[in-house]
Parts: sequence; structure tokens; C-alpha cells
Amino acid sequence: MAKEDSKRNSKCLAYVAAFVVFQTIIIVVFALTVMRIKSPKLRFGAVAVENFSTANTNSVSMTLNAQVTVKNTNFGHFKYPNSTVTILYGGMAVGEAFIPSGRAKARQTKKFNVTVDITSAQISSNDMNSGVLTLTSEAKLNGKVHLMKVIKKKKSADMSCTMAVNLATRAVQKLECK
Repeated sequence: MAKEDSKRNSKCLAYVAAFVVFQTIIIVVFALTVMRIKSPKLRFGAVAVENFSTANTNSVSMTLNAQVTVKNTNFGHFKYPNSTVTILYGGMAVGEAFIPSGRAKARQTKKFNVTVDITSAQISSNDMNSGVLTLTSEAKLNGKVHLMKVIKKKKSADMSCTMAVNLATRAVQKLECK
């Protein structure tokens, strides 16, 4: 009987060890996939030019309607306060738009529209002659990723886009975001 008890005890110990190894693997996989928090991505989805006018040879006035997307790849939602998008020409701000506070759900992309009024009296004659106006945009959303209502991690979504506006067709030719 001592041999049977010994076998039974060693089997029980082997099952417990296998269970501990299995649970450790599950925890490691969970920690490396679900618990890894990444920064969301902020981008322009589409940009349309409206109300385009030129007062003289160096002045441009237009309205840009842009779709802004916040892509959240985390397993928790991303909550952010009010922010702004700034449109630049040659490093100088020519327009600004308001981004309302919001929340991008877990593993989803939130889309919303912003309107930017652009006025610039300092357009270079090279850009006016070429018919293409190059604008850049910058924005930053500082917020928190809430994971399982327990873990909160500060993250920020940055946007830096360059767009080429064709002055003849009044359309955005090229839109590149980093």
C-alpha cells in the first residue's frame, strides 16, 4: 500500500505542477497581448475645400472640411479632453479648428468632422504660379486609456499631416499623415 500512496502522491504533484505551468503561460500571453497599452493614432481621413477665394495675387481664403479619425487599438477605451488642430503654411499658423472631448471605444476608430477657416496674406508667388498650395497640420490629443476599469494609463495621439491643395481644381491632391 505504501507504493500506491506514493504513486498517487506523485501523480497529484505532477497534475499540480502541470496546472501551475499552464496558468503561468496563460498569464504571460494575457500580459503580452491585452495588457500592452499603445498610443492611439490621430489622422485626417478626408479633406474637402470649400469657399475658396483669392483677393489679390498673394492672398488666399478658404474653408477646409476634414474628417478626423482617432484609431484606438487597445483593449480599453481612450478618453480625451478638448483639443485643437492647427493648419500651418510655411511654419506659420493660418487656421485652427476645435476638437471636442470624446471617447474612442476599445479596438475601434472614432470619426468626426472639423471645419477650418484658412486665411493667409503671405502666400509665396512660387506657390501661386505653380497652382499648388502645401499646408501642414498638427494636433495632439492627451488622454487616458482605461483598461478593465482598473488600469488607467496616460497616452497621447499626435498628428502631423501634409496636404497639397490644387488652386485650380480647389481639391486636395495629396494627403500624407505620419
